[in-house]
Amino acid sequence: MVDVTEVDDLAVVSVRGERVVDVEFGSSRVDDGVTVAGIRPGEWLVIGPSPAVAAAITALDLSGFAHAVPITHGRVCIRVTGDAAPRMLEKVCSLDLADHMTPDGAATSASVAKVTCDLVRRDHDGERSYLLLADCSYRRYLLDALRDAAAEFGR
Repeated sequence: MVDVTEVDDLAVVSVRGERVVDVEFGSSRVDDGVTVAGIRPGEWLVIGPSPAVAAAITALDLSGFAHAVPITHGRVCIRVTGDAAPRMLEKVCSLDLADHMTPDGAATSASVAKVTCDLVRRDHDGERSYLLLADCSYRRYLLDALRDAAAEFGR
C-alpha cells in the first residue's frame, strides 16, 4: 500500500551560507518537530510547523554571507508513505531508494515524473515515508503522476 498526500500545514525556509547549519549535505535531522535537510552543499531546507520553524531560524547565526528565505508559498509538499513507497517512486524517479542508499534521514534532489524535486526520507509513525518538495506550479501534475504510479500498489 502507498499513500500520496499533499501536506499543506508545513512552513519551509531555505537557508544558504557557509557552515550555517550543522547538518551534512545529503542528510537531515529532526529537532523539536522541525526537519533540517542538507539538500545541496551550503543549502538547507528547514521544514515544520510555522512557529517551530521561526524559532529554529531565529536561533541560527546568519551573520556574514548567510540568509534565510521563506519559500512556503512557492513550494508544494507531498508525503509518500507505505512499505511499497520505494518501488512506487522508482517508477517515476531514477534514484535507488534501497535502505543502504537512502536510509531514514537521507536528503537529495532528483527528477520525479520529470519535475525537479527535493526529496527527504523521513519515516513517519514507523512506516517508510518520503517528503517531496517541488515548485508549486507543478502541484496538480505531480500529485496526479504520483497517484497514478501508486494505483497498482493500492491506497
